[in-house]
Amino acid sequence: MPELSPEIILRVDNLKKYFPVRAGFFRRVSEYIKAVDDVSFSIPRGKTLGLVGESGSGKTTVGRSILRAIDPTDGRILFRHNGNVVDVAALDRKELKGIRHHMQMVFQDPFSSLNPRMPVLDLIAEPLRAHGWSFKKRRERVHELMELVGLDPRLMSRYPHAFSGGQRQRIGIARALALNPSLIVADEPVSALDVSVQAQILNLLNRLQKQLGLTYLFVAHDLSVIRYICDRVAVMYSGRIVEVADGEEIFQEPRHPYSRTLIAAAPIPDPKANWLALSSDAENVELDAQGVERPKPANGCAFAPRCPLAIDRCWKERPPLDPLQDNPTRQSACFRADEVKNAE
Repeated sequence: MPELSPEIILRVDNLKKYFPVRAGFFRRVSEYIKAVDDVSFSIPRGKTLGLVGESGSGKTTVGRSILRAIDPTDGRILFRHNGNVVDVAALDRKELKGIRHHMQMVFQDPFSSLNPRMPVLDLIAEPLRAHGWSFKKRRERVHELMELVGLDPRLMSRYPHAFSGGQRQRIGIARALALNPSLIVADEPVSALDVSVQAQILNLLNRLQKQLGLTYLFVAHDLSVIRYICDRVAVMYSGRIVEVADGEEIFQEPRHPYSRTLIAAAPIPDPKANWLALSSDAENVELDAQGVERPKPANGCAFAPRCPLAIDRCWKERPPLDPLQDNPTRQSACFRADEVKNAE
């Protein structure tokens, strides 16, 4: 049995997902797109890890690989359920079905993820039917789940088009909870909703976590959402994690140039605040405009072409994701992490 600390429910070790690029008449593989490249992290039971980064950074691919919606290229996905630890990446299809009800997903678009030709009763009961529940038990469970997520059970005969976006996302959450999972991968679950509705769904997720003891991997690009709901944050760039820290720490004192740039690009409630600047010059927060066009170094830091603090070493060596000397609970993949901290 793989080893996993008792308080950890999920640990990802050196996860990789490469997509082949085929070219030529015979469609031979010419190269690989490294969507996820050597990603590692862990999530304690009952906590929320936020995975944040710009579009194309590999966040969603990580979530889908963990659930085996797509098969990872390499790495281990250690998951604890019923006192046992399994490597999800090594399971075959038959073995996967045995742990499916412990790991579920909430999707980004609450409309396209629901079959418009099925009533709410059948939509929420889909996983129950797949695991052999009788119709009577399915109906009772759907009634219970709709109340749990704040929907009127009398509406279970209606179809998705009769509900608002927020209500449809509640239906998606109810479906994910049908089999009493312990881990939920939430893939941008509020990005398609209005701001006021976002707050309602986030509060619902917080309440469900406390009530049911759920663990979340929360994928998002909205930093305000990440800051509100996540206990710990991992920042991804170009398929790799570049910084990991507790939620508030990473916003108060980012220790990687990309994290700092990402946070600086977000709206700031107080326009007089200057704590996001890399230096006293506001322009230093922005990316190196000329560097954007330079190709990524083969062996160095992927962020080097866009980094205002890049040095020669950054182009030759890939910085490891190591604990910081002054704070071992934080990790940063930057040779100049201390200089980022001390910049004004």
